[in-house]
Amino acid sequence: MNIDKRLELIKRNTIEIINEEIITEFLKKKKSPVIYCGYEPSGDIHLGHLVSMTKLLDLQKAGFKIKVLLADWHAYLNQKGDWEFIGTESKKWEKEFKAFGLSKAEFVKGSEIQRNFNYIDDVFNLALKNTISRGLRSMQTVARDIENAKISQVIYPLMQIADFKYLKVDGALGGIEQRKIHMLALESLKEIKYKQPFLIHHELIPSLKGPEHGKMSSSIKESMISISDSDKEIQNKISKAYCPEGSIQENPILSIIKLIIFPYHEKFAIERPEKFGGKVEFKNYFDLEKAFSEKKIHPMDLKNSCVKHLSEILGKIKKNI
Repeated sequence: MNIDKRLELIKRNTIEIINEEIITEFLKKKKSPVIYCGYEPSGDIHLGHLVSMTKLLDLQKAGFKIKVLLADWHAYLNQKGDWEFIGTESKKWEKEFKAFGLSKAEFVKGSEIQRNFNYIDDVFNLALKNTISRGLRSMQTVARDIENAKISQVIYPLMQIADFKYLKVDGALGGIEQRKIHMLALESLKEIKYKQPFLIHHELIPSLKGPEHGKMSSSIKESMISISDSDKEIQNKISKAYCPEGSIQENPILSIIKLIIFPYHEKFAIERPEKFGGKVEFKNYFDLEKAFSEKKIHPMDLKNSCVKHLSEILGKIKKNI
């Protein structure tokens, strides 16, 4: 795969790449950049996670070395459960990631690299250089119950900065909600004598309940679809999802198709009776989006086809676990 093709794959469904020149330099030298993405292993993996997992597959195809941080200590500090629960979840998540196709990735449990003197020393040095208000601002779109933030949730972003050094990575992948923490990392990594990384930020799936509910999140069960949902549950949730006719803004059904289904299948078929236009197949997302915006595709036809494709993808994960 030539550099242009690799860059196209790297940039697919991203909002921005910070320090892109670092990636380009790796590609020119025919070296494999090392990138990581961190996850708090708590509860079921849902479609929001599948977006970054799909992006990691893109990067794997583009020649990156992938590290998945199962951020157990972060999950604990962010009030996601006790150690027994988080430990069980970490094992389950690793199996499910591998079943999705990330079997070549290196899986690192956060507590394995974070519970040592040098790491703690670096976190304390970062604490000396950053204000409490800056730490809280960086957590605004990440923390649970930020209005009643615990001190642990201010330590959280400092640990995320130190993770770059102790995972020995060249860059990180995250949703756009990670941007504030990543920008803090760009400013602060010099304090612990680590190099400037590249940062890739991807799009997010809006809540199934509509734009006023923000992104898809496990905190609102009706707003998300998990890999443990049955086909019937997926059908029920999708059928009730926000999807105004012709509207492409903050449309969760279109986002699911763009960020998960198209990268997986590289095409999208809509099957409907002949009297409503018959079967039509799209080979790229933007043609589908245009057809929907022109009201050539009815929301119910879009939803039914989304259910079919999504159930197939999630079914393969369950089968491979």
